[in-house]
Amino acid sequence: MKKLHKASSLLLCITLLISVLAACASPNDEGKTNGSNAGSETPASNEAEGVSKEGFPIVSEPITLKMMSQDVGVADWNKMPVLQEMEKLTGIKLEFQNAPLDSFATKKNLVFASGDLPDMFYAADLKPAEQVTYGSQGVLIPLEKYIDEGYAPNIKKIFDDHPDIRQSFTTPDGHIYALPNIDLAAVWYRGPMWYNGKFLKSLGAAEPKTTEELYAYLKRVKDEDANGNGKQDEIPLTSVKLDDLRMYFLGFWGIYDEVIYADKDGKVHYTPQEEGYKGYLTFLNRLWKEELLDHETFSQTDEQKKAKGKNNQLALFNDYFPYFTLGGEPSQDNPLMTPVKSEVADSPVYGKHPGISANGTFAITSSNPAPEATMRWVDYLYSYEGATLFNQGPENLLWKYKDKAKHEKEWLPVPGGIDREEFRGTITPNYGILTPGMNSSELAIGLRSDFDLWIDKQNAEKLTPIAKSPYPNVYLTNEEQTEASALLSDLNTYVQQMEAKFVTGQESLSNWDKYLEQIKKMGGDRIAELYQSAYDR
Repeated sequence: MKKLHKASSLLLCITLLISVLAACASPNDEGKTNGSNAGSETPASNEAEGVSKEGFPIVSEPITLKMMSQDVGVADWNKMPVLQEMEKLTGIKLEFQNAPLDSFATKKNLVFASGDLPDMFYAADLKPAEQVTYGSQGVLIPLEKYIDEGYAPNIKKIFDDHPDIRQSFTTPDGHIYALPNIDLAAVWYRGPMWYNGKFLKSLGAAEPKTTEELYAYLKRVKDEDANGNGKQDEIPLTSVKLDDLRMYFLGFWGIYDEVIYADKDGKVHYTPQEEGYKGYLTFLNRLWKEELLDHETFSQTDEQKKAKGKNNQLALFNDYFPYFTLGGEPSQDNPLMTPVKSEVADSPVYGKHPGISANGTFAITSSNPAPEATMRWVDYLYSYEGATLFNQGPENLLWKYKDKAKHEKEWLPVPGGIDREEFRGTITPNYGILTPGMNSSELAIGLRSDFDLWIDKQNAEKLTPIAKSPYPNVYLTNEEQTEASALLSDLNTYVQQMEAKFVTGQESLSNWDKYLEQIKKMGGDRIAELYQSAYDR
């Protein structure tokens, strides 16, 4: 792979040299890409030939572009009503080069290595390092000029209203190579923790407010037959490899990101070497020793965890909604867990959703013959109308307007009587993958159930008051990224192994200093330094 990158870089250098020499004869053509000019003196009001900056269709003559995306495999994208509607609206036909979720990353890497590129990436999951690498190589083209020249008015408005979003997706060389998913209504970064309401009620227990109260409650669950079946089969706390509870529980010790976070003074910390992380390990080890933490945590699957929930064995667990684990219908019986206070000052905290995706969801490649038209196409997804189309489908299929002037909608019966969400997966690509576009509370006016409103209230009472934005989306330079990737590759493996050993008692926490010494030897301090530089920039 490295040889391929070197070869492609050499070819790029030759291509750029030819471009520079050609530009000497025509200064105004420097950086031109299909009629748009990054550094030219052409007025921004000029439009690319055949591409309209306003209204629909986008192009005067129909064009076909190749799109690569992740695919959950629910339906044929060629037959999706949303994409058919989009083609009629814009005049742009798409040819799909999709890959299944579990093989998309591999296919994406092969496409970059081969140079046989699609015209655009959708639901691209482009990590910051990929954006910097392939952007600097010229494989992904800069997008900011098309945004600023009027081909993306909706994105431009969001960037103007929220300069931090634009800043968060601008690489060290000053370019934007990918677009985020923007969700201005989100609170959860991941599925939160939930209590089994039946257990709370049967024990006459109030929600714990401190780690000591939480320990005492979990112990009662184990000892007092919380599910009332006469067996000691209750599982006070369960997890799948700790991945589902780690970030939530770290908040009890004042940490709101499991790898990197910045404190109120702007100092960057590498989480696995902090005292708060030791507190988290110590508490989980205590639960493990007393069989309050499921001893199948490091071996079970999510499906096995859910089976325990449906068997009414779980007291505290993670999921997007409680009924996903416990079964049944949405209800207000199983409360959202209030993060609890530990011995650490200013705890607890909650790492809230940053409002944007950490990775890029959309990019245009150097193979694209019509980048201006492509930017107009994707910009529609960042408007109210486009977000409605891609999130909820065409009007009068799953929903209709109750009051269009107020953007108030109502659901229609689902064709065939199947689950609405399952049906939605057959009509739009925005299902099961993180896609470009935006979400806001305005999109769901009239569509939210009593359960949805209850969730909003739970969030407002329990999470929003202690929420902190996670470490921002930052970009390392190529040199920094190379160093950080190498260090984190080894550190992540070591930290994951030691977390399991500390929690299960295979490694005594009396060896914390020895662990800390090894972390620092492997580059823990250096990781903090690298991300401090990026944060300061």
